[in-house]
Amino acid sequence: MCTAINLVLSHLVVFSLSQTECRGLWDHLNCWPHALVGEVVSQPCPRFLHTTGRVFRNCTEHGWTEPYPPHEIACEYGFNESLPLESYFLVVRVMYSVGYAASLASLTIAVTILSLFRRLHCTRNFVHIQLFLSFILRAALIFIRDSVLFSSEDHFHCGIYPVSCKLATALTNYCIMANYSWLLAEGHYLYSLVSVSLFSQRRHLWWYIILGWGSPMVIIIGWSCARYLHEDEGCWETRRHEWIWWILRVPVLLFIIVNLIFFLCIIKILLAKLRTQDMPGNEFNHYRKLAKSSFLLVSLFGLHYILFAFLPNQVDDKSYEIWNFIELAFASTQGFVVAVLYCFLNGEVRLSLVMKAPI
Repeated sequence: MCTAINLVLSHLVVFSLSQTECRGLWDHLNCWPHALVGEVVSQPCPRFLHTTGRVFRNCTEHGWTEPYPPHEIACEYGFNESLPLESYFLVVRVMYSVGYAASLASLTIAVTILSLFRRLHCTRNFVHIQLFLSFILRAALIFIRDSVLFSSEDHFHCGIYPVSCKLATALTNYCIMANYSWLLAEGHYLYSLVSVSLFSQRRHLWWYIILGWGSPMVIIIGWSCARYLHEDEGCWETRRHEWIWWILRVPVLLFIIVNLIFFLCIIKILLAKLRTQDMPGNEFNHYRKLAKSSFLLVSLFGLHYILFAFLPNQVDDKSYEIWNFIELAFASTQGFVVAVLYCFLNGEVRLSLVMKAPI
């Protein structure tokens, strides 16, 4: 009796498997769902072509047939030419990949230099190293995120999004937040150098670590919970609920505003000190370098974010493409510029490399 039941069940399983012959398919234009043998499935033309045509496929015992009518006819578009949207995203991806690769290489060299030479071991360079590390993690996670996304392109286009891609997005946003929090730490440290500080540098380091790595973690946990509860879609890169993205934007804007306040206070103090007639030459050069560092810190690494933060999402295609390209160009090369300004052009670093001081 049991043998007979098992035989019937096995036949049912084989019959079921033989009926579902065509698995889901992504053909780079449409996602075709699972279908039974003999079923005819239709899909609309891609939205970016702005046509109302439809394309059909038959599910046969040998798999999917070729689409009919061909996309060129059904969608009224010559696919012998490269798709404008595909070409744009390819150019953008190559551009920011080159930028992040340059940032990753230069920052790694900068961290190595600042870590190896003893004469460069000080609180200021420690803060620089942490800032460099945040940029290194950001660049590395961009490459990890892209590898996760593009390795399973069929799944993503057909509505299947694994936890790994959501985790990669969350970690990337964490590193972006860490960039701005460590820039704020840089601003506070510069302010402490030109003003009367009530705390020792050792105690400063612990507060910088909590600010630089701890505060972004709290923010990302809150953002991830909001995404999971209210917009658990895709790889968490969608922006259907705008208020969720403001969970990330508001802290970054606060970091930038506070840094701007530090900058104005630093400039005010430095101008007062530089106007002093009896200031020694060495002290004058010291404060001049601090003024230069403050200006580079605020003007190059932060203020441009305000422009992109308030850029509306609902813009025409051409304007969005231009602004998106500019924003990604800034973001991808930011680490490279930081490494050049704070390490490779630094007089102490160049002197240490020339002297080849023991490590």
